[in-house]
Amino acid sequence: MTAPGPDIRTRTADEGKPVADATDETSPRSTPPAERPADGEAPERPTSTPEPADRPDDAGGRWRRRRPDLLVAAIFLAGAFWVTGRGWLDHDGRLLGSRPNDQGFNEWMLAYAAHAVSHLENPFFTTLQNAPDGVNLMTNVGMQLPGLVLSPVTLLFGASFSYLLFITLNLAGTGYAWYHVLSRHLVTSRVAAFAGGLFCAFAPALVSHSNGHPHITAQWLVPFIVWRVVALARDGRPLRNGLVLGALVVAQFFVSLEILFLAALGCLMLVVGYVIFRPREALRRARPLLGGLAVTGVLVGAAAAYPLWMQFAGPQHRIGHPGNPDVYALTVGSFVRYATESVAGSPTSALRWGPNTTEQASFYGWSVVVLALGAAWWLRREIVVRVLAVVAAISAVFSIGTTWTVGTRRTDVPAPFALVSELPVFDSVVVSRFALITTVALGVLFAVAGDRVARLRLGEAGQSRLVPRLAAVALLAALLPILPTPLEARGRNPVPDFVTAGVWKDHVAPGRTLVPVPVDGMTSLYWSSAALAGFAVPEGYFLAPVSKTDATGRWGVEPQPTAKLLTAVSRGQRDTAVGPAEVEQARADVRHWKADAVALPDRARRHDDLKVVLDALYGPGQRVADVWLWDVRPLTR
Repeated sequence: MTAPGPDIRTRTADEGKPVADATDETSPRSTPPAERPADGEAPERPTSTPEPADRPDDAGGRWRRRRPDLLVAAIFLAGAFWVTGRGWLDHDGRLLGSRPNDQGFNEWMLAYAAHAVSHLENPFFTTLQNAPDGVNLMTNVGMQLPGLVLSPVTLLFGASFSYLLFITLNLAGTGYAWYHVLSRHLVTSRVAAFAGGLFCAFAPALVSHSNGHPHITAQWLVPFIVWRVVALARDGRPLRNGLVLGALVVAQFFVSLEILFLAALGCLMLVVGYVIFRPREALRRARPLLGGLAVTGVLVGAAAAYPLWMQFAGPQHRIGHPGNPDVYALTVGSFVRYATESVAGSPTSALRWGPNTTEQASFYGWSVVVLALGAAWWLRREIVVRVLAVVAAISAVFSIGTTWTVGTRRTDVPAPFALVSELPVFDSVVVSRFALITTVALGVLFAVAGDRVARLRLGEAGQSRLVPRLAAVALLAALLPILPTPLEARGRNPVPDFVTAGVWKDHVAPGRTLVPVPVDGMTSLYWSSAALAGFAVPEGYFLAPVSKTDATGRWGVEPQPTAKLLTAVSRGQRDTAVGPAEVEQARADVRHWKADAVALPDRARRHDDLKVVLDALYGPGQRVADVWLWDVRPLTR
């Protein structure tokens, strides 16, 4: 992130690369008064006549200039595979990370997206999960754009492959996107830009969210959105810049609405910081900024009108997030501790300091916190650093929740987030994710600090080499403890051949419901994903309203009585005897689900007891492939 204002000037050097100068009049690296350019002009940068091989029309010169970018991209991609590699060893047989249910849901979302594309169905609402009431996909994790782009991959290789590809490319793409924007618009040192991108993508925030949250790690558009907001206030072309920003915002809207909200909030914090330190300049820049945002708003409103209606007023929409927001909040001490998946971390290093293994968006450790404070103090006269400090501080405080903490204990003392916690949208945000903004602010700060070190010019040649080298050692020492370790992987229960081989098509009509036994939300999703959402399933894994008259958010829905009965039998909590009332209820429930068949897989726990119960409820079952099947179409049609 950076601040809109005259102190961030960009020009194009002879070789075509933008060069940024983000200092103010009192910065240690500012131009002396006699040599400083007039306001609005680009600072001079010493240039040399390029060799013939370096001219823009020379292929060899272009290749040499692109090699660093390709190397950076390769490093980020290698790092992403390092984090997700255990899942790639067997994408069909393993679940990556510590949140298997979240992965199952997101695999289903990708499977449904491919289904919606190939069958021209509504990408924002479906009854193929939680049949027959359905699921509002906008009030859950939409991911319509990634689902659309990955549809060919999903149709060819399956949802589990697409999920792993998505979660891997998110890390690499986010890192490279920040490197690209930083190196073109804010810093002249590509090494410094690389360090900033590395931190933004591979700090604990995105690595921990790679445990099942691809919609959170999909931040590859965020750097461009932030930079276009800055551009709105700088070059006086509100129509053009507003349209460009609008296109980026629309794209991010269909990638992750939650990340778009956090990006917008981060930009608002950026503007607040600039107003604090440069109120007159901020007022002068307000007109083009507001004009461009108006253009952006019109474009986004036109493109997102229907999904926004679905989000806030459509069927199965919800209000707020289930539970107390502080359940998902971070503690003050989490910022100086190490994440579970960091080199210096362990399975217990983050225990009780954060909500769970996924929401470890802080956990920088003492080394990074000290480095950040030192860099901010050293460059405190630069406006961009001051603004970044404001952004980092506000977002970090918000991630603490509605009350302050002491150690791992939450007090009754109100924290700033309490002022906004009940506002629309804020009431639906997972509180710990505000620290995602902090991570970006620190990543940009490190890029700026690294760039200033690289440009130091001391009296003696030996010293000019020594200082950057010492700074590089300090940076490495600070970042090494938080470098990521590979995410864990665990085996998954195999989906029956009845589903994977397509045998179900002879027994369940498209769009009708297949009921797996026991009626468990995740079992339903895994079966449906394997069939690319070809049939509907009961229950599932999603956020929904409490009831048709109460839109308060809750996890899932209340199971039907027959689902509860079958679950109790599978857990050994009741015997196999059923009475006439339970038989009548079971037949009413399959009518409610609009089911064509009920299926019991061979690997089901207490398989024989469940078969006895199902025979009593629906009559004798038949053996089909590797399941017992009960055809309930005579009861439901």
